[in-house]
Amino acid sequence: MNMKVSIAGVELKNPVATASGTFGSGVEYSEFVDLSLLGAVVTKGVANMPWPGNPAPRIAETYGGMINAIGLQNPGINVFIERDIPFLKQYDTKIIVNVCGKSVADYVEVVERLADQPVDLLEINISCPNVKEGGIAFGQDPKAVERITREVKHHARQPVIMKLSPNVTDITVMAKAAEAGGADALSLINTLTGMQIDIHKRTFAVANKTGGLSGPAVKPVAVRMVYQTAQAVKLPIIGMGGIMTAEDAVEFMLAGATAVAVGTANFHNPYATKDIAEGIKAYMERYKIQDVNQLIGAVK
Repeated sequence: MNMKVSIAGVELKNPVATASGTFGSGVEYSEFVDLSLLGAVVTKGVANMPWPGNPAPRIAETYGGMINAIGLQNPGINVFIERDIPFLKQYDTKIIVNVCGKSVADYVEVVERLADQPVDLLEINISCPNVKEGGIAFGQDPKAVERITREVKHHARQPVIMKLSPNVTDITVMAKAAEAGGADALSLINTLTGMQIDIHKRTFAVANKTGGLSGPAVKPVAVRMVYQTAQAVKLPIIGMGGIMTAEDAVEFMLAGATAVAVGTANFHNPYATKDIAEGIKAYMERYKIQDVNQLIGAVK
């Protein structure tokens, strides 16, 4: 039985990865899950310098998921290279580095620093605010998506995955823009913008007022967007958004995802990634599927 999938020429031993921002760089979770059992570990966002993130409170539990406004807090590329890459290299898994920035130059700086590092793929988080354009996220403007993709590709040594924002009118427009810019793969979806209000204190649940909604509540939206994108472009897709079980993961693959990333599930079940990888295998045995690639886009 074959569980291997390929993203832009990089072979993953199975289609299960972690979703950026929910797994750190794997240190905490390595006590629960042998990272070598995973197709890939996707790191928390890495910027060209340390980011403090947003003020607290930054997380709120909500119906069917959670809202986070962490603000991409991270120690910066220097610490990442010195500490996190050597840790991850101990394991037989692929390393996907999530890159964030506030300008095109920020992204390029990180990508150039990673050029000679032993990492396998770069995932570019274009839901970061574009400072030059007055704070709109890069991922909400197709021209900006194409421009930043092209610029990152010009400097990157590793294949480039563009992580798309779902907070747009038509996800396929953004996917086509990334494809036109030379992207090697796509990740979707990032979180949906949400808000929660504490009616007893009459205040916002997170200090930022709005945050990213993730968890089971977003899954039907994510599956729909993965399906639409798979019809619109020829790039491999890493599907994510509310995956809690192997059944959820299979649903994303049937919609057209080559691989999946597990995020919010990690917070209440630190074994989620391992359980999902094992569950996909059990699903294949049940339905006598010899190759996991037969699932990709197989919805009728």
